[in-house]
Amino acid sequence: MCTCVTYEHMAGYDQTLRPFLWRAERLYPDHEVVSRTHEGIERFTYAEYGDRTRQLANALTAGGYGDGDRIATFSWNHHRHFETYFGVPNVGAQLHTINPLLPDEHVQYIVENASDKIVFVDPSLAPKLAGAYDEQAFSSVDRFVVMGSSVPDLPLGNVTDYESFIGGQSTEYEWPELDEGAPAGLCYTSGTTGKPKGVEYTQQMLWAHTMASITPMGLDIDDADVVMPVVPMFHANAWGMPFSAAATGAKQVFPGPAPDPADIAGLIENEGVTLTAGVPTVWLGLLEYMTEHAVDLSNLERIVIGGSAAPASVIRRFDEMGVEVLHAWGMTETAPIGTVAYVKSDLADSGRDVMYEKRGKQGLVVPGLEIKAVGDDGEEVPWDGEAFGELYIRGPWVTQSYFKRPDATEEGFVGTWLKTGDIVTIDEDGYVQIVDRAKDVIKSGGEWISSVELENTLMAHDAVAEATVIGIPHERWQERPVAFVVKAAGADISDDELSAELVEMIRADYPKWWAPDDVLFIEEVPKTATGKFNKRVLREEYADESLIEGKAPEER
Repeated sequence: MCTCVTYEHMAGYDQTLRPFLWRAERLYPDHEVVSRTHEGIERFTYAEYGDRTRQLANALTAGGYGDGDRIATFSWNHHRHFETYFGVPNVGAQLHTINPLLPDEHVQYIVENASDKIVFVDPSLAPKLAGAYDEQAFSSVDRFVVMGSSVPDLPLGNVTDYESFIGGQSTEYEWPELDEGAPAGLCYTSGTTGKPKGVEYTQQMLWAHTMASITPMGLDIDDADVVMPVVPMFHANAWGMPFSAAATGAKQVFPGPAPDPADIAGLIENEGVTLTAGVPTVWLGLLEYMTEHAVDLSNLERIVIGGSAAPASVIRRFDEMGVEVLHAWGMTETAPIGTVAYVKSDLADSGRDVMYEKRGKQGLVVPGLEIKAVGDDGEEVPWDGEAFGELYIRGPWVTQSYFKRPDATEEGFVGTWLKTGDIVTIDEDGYVQIVDRAKDVIKSGGEWISSVELENTLMAHDAVAEATVIGIPHERWQERPVAFVVKAAGADISDDELSAELVEMIRADYPKWWAPDDVLFIEEVPKTATGKFNKRVLREEYADESLIEGKAPEER
């Protein structure tokens, strides 16, 4: 019989975001926060950043905003947005980052569901917000703050500019002592079906995620780094990088409104960026830009790629330039870093092929989290690199519920485990590889086909800029794969020739019946609001179109 002892809370101090800001100001007051804005490149030191953040805190407090209030942002990556990252949660309010690329009806739903009190909006996005404005959906909002030094003429009611909002406030502020369980952040998933689901982050969740991210088995950030998150700050806190960089005192560079490859290349060169992060399409765009423009990447050490699988060709091309690609996986629900594909020390001498194989996977679970893969029968599948199962994950920065959505919570969790919806294999070394999203895996003749693996193979061809694969309904085989390909600029090959080469590439590495039944060439792969391939659009467009010739897979 177990004798259990109950202990009082023994922590010396709660785990909150406040010490990260304090440390950056005290130890690295001269390190810079640089941002590309509508007004040009703006520079602040951490000392100046701290002053402006306290001015924002004073402005919020003077306006009566504080404990439990949700303060929204509708903005790109720049210093004013970064000021809300510490200014809002450290007064006890909850920072709600809204994805401005969502459809208007989703923006309306999100604002109404969150009952936001203020919306901070980027100048370039103010017309978009005004277009989404609905009096009933926005009834909780009593102020709009345009993140600049002037106010555009927009029908948004009580509007002020950011500099006026904070300008008359003191740079002194006594931060309140907050409970680590207090809500600090809110972000809605931007799924391709159904209404967005809200994910709350507590102070402790963001603290724990930050501490794990800065370790060598996370993103390995230190005070010598120059960190530039291209991944939007409205998307799962830019993968937590603004918090992690501040915690370590790293210089930060924010690329501002809708940066194109030229903007990204210029900031990497001019600011000496050592670490950057974004979805694969960002780096495919940069590589294409570099085919016609000289870009100095000599300071760049590593690129974190997440959101979807990084094509092997991208990893190898950056390797050739001396830039390490660090594959990572996460979700809004995991705050978001869950796995990172660093190479374990006991595999360091395994040879280039093994190294590329491991780095091409989503990686090893970050210290502090637990994972397992669960089969259709509800049982955990073995870690053998072959058995498929849905990835389950749990840990101190993984949410255990959805905001005001008990239906989604019941569907998305089993006890303390989050059901990720990702179909994976886990190999004997513990490396997770996403085979597909549960809704994207192609089921043909009772067998599973990984659309992700097909896409990575297609994008390894030099003449392919983008490629995605979906399952098309088939009367006999249930589904058959069809590829949608965007040719690279200047590719000197006919559609028929390229189609044949791509099919042969797949047949060389996979079972014959995995080969797509058709290769269709399109101008651009549709994207979601976070830059991922939007397969739903293609499924809807081609759902009733016969693309399959009716042959059995083995006859093709």
